[in-house]
Amino acid sequence: MTAPRVLTIVLNWRTPDMSLKAAGAALRAMQGIAGEIVLVDNNSGDGSFETMQGATADWDRVRVVQSGHNGGFGAGNNAGMRAGLSDGTQPDYVYILNSDAFPAPDAIAALLDHLETHPKTGLAGSYIHGPDGAAHVTCFRFPSILGEFEGAARIGPFSRLLRNHTVPLSVPQTTQTVDWLAGASLMIRQQVLDEIGGFDERFFLYFEETDLCLRAARAGWRTDFVADSRVEHIGSVSTGMKGWGRVPAYWFASRRYYFTKNHGAAYLALVTLAHVLGAGLGALWRLLRRKGAGSPPHFLRDLVLGDLGAALNRPKRIKP
Repeated sequence: MTAPRVLTIVLNWRTPDMSLKAAGAALRAMQGIAGEIVLVDNNSGDGSFETMQGATADWDRVRVVQSGHNGGFGAGNNAGMRAGLSDGTQPDYVYILNSDAFPAPDAIAALLDHLETHPKTGLAGSYIHGPDGAAHVTCFRFPSILGEFEGAARIGPFSRLLRNHTVPLSVPQTTQTVDWLAGASLMIRQQVLDEIGGFDERFFLYFEETDLCLRAARAGWRTDFVADSRVEHIGSVSTGMKGWGRVPAYWFASRRYYFTKNHGAAYLALVTLAHVLGAGLGALWRLLRRKGAGSPPHFLRDLVLGDLGAALNRPKRIKP
């Protein structure tokens, strides 16, 4: 039997130095593993492509390719999948690594070993931690009406009552199956991609991993969190999410598309109603208890107007 081959994809958007650091960490973690690394520049237009080409000219098993256009996270990673291995063949596994994520020396091997020994698992993701060692929440349930209500309300008694519907999961201490995982460090069986396709490119950013894991689950594949695979992740370097003063329009668009695609327009209306109701009750609860604010500025307004605009086929432009 031949050794399984892994194609590692690092997607760059105007962070060439960080992307090169991630690719270097991945290259060290792939020692003893057959396969290659593809650095995909997502049409940065800032010299990233040339910088990465020059820096990796003498790197073994590393290529730099250009996506041709910035279609977002899913489209960029799909470009890496289409690039495939340098001999023109498909890998056995595709490993998605964020440009600001750095796997430990055995992190990729741990994911590969798990998938090799668990044939019903289609996707496997790592334990993600920050530079300070603090664990990041990367394991989730699929979004639902009750989950949306709980997440918006954040009222103790409701949260306890709806604990089986809460979307974010506490960081597991052991390897286990979850609904979906964040895509900072995610290995996917090629057979799964052959069956269900890659990322849906109609998502620009956010909800694309949720959708991929849901499609895999509906096709009978599990998604597993692998506790022994440890990856350091800075987070939000390309998106600037940590500094958001207001949630951008593309987040709301991805949310709308996820629910309408997978559950229908009526479900989207119910899930938004649940969010608004939960947020209202949560705001009243925090006011009475003199606690801090709930949703980010303008969040509910942008959520409702965006949904209404889409329903009327007159999308409303949300000014930054």
